[in-house]
Amino acid sequence: MNIRISNQSDIPIYEQLKREIIRLIMNGELRPGDPLLSMRSLAKELSISIITTKRAYQDLEASGYVYSVVGKGTFVSEQNAENRREQILVEIEKKIEDLLKTSKQVDLSVEELAEMMKVMEDEHI
Repeated sequence: MNIRISNQSDIPIYEQLKREIIRLIMNGELRPGDPLLSMRSLAKELSISIITTKRAYQDLEASGYVYSVVGKGTFVSEQNAENRREQILVEIEKKIEDLLKTSKQVDLSVEELAEMMKVMEDEHI
């Protein structure tokens, strides 16, 4: 797993780990049914405490991102279509926010942005 953790961040390590696993699930690197590394293996790989890994896995399970099978491990849960749609909408909102910030740097109005999007949409249909 391609997980990035920073010891210099103000965000607790377990929260960073949780966010990174969610990111991997959202971008499709981890798919439903895929196994996660064991808590021990992941802790060793990232040089963090097993307790930290356990906390992240518990939070992910409580949120429905993963499920555990005793003696077998932890696996990525099936995401229902509505959850996936909501996650994609959040992603789009972040991109729109970035777009608005960038457009303000050149005094581009929302109306002009909308017109640009309409032209681009028409070209791609």
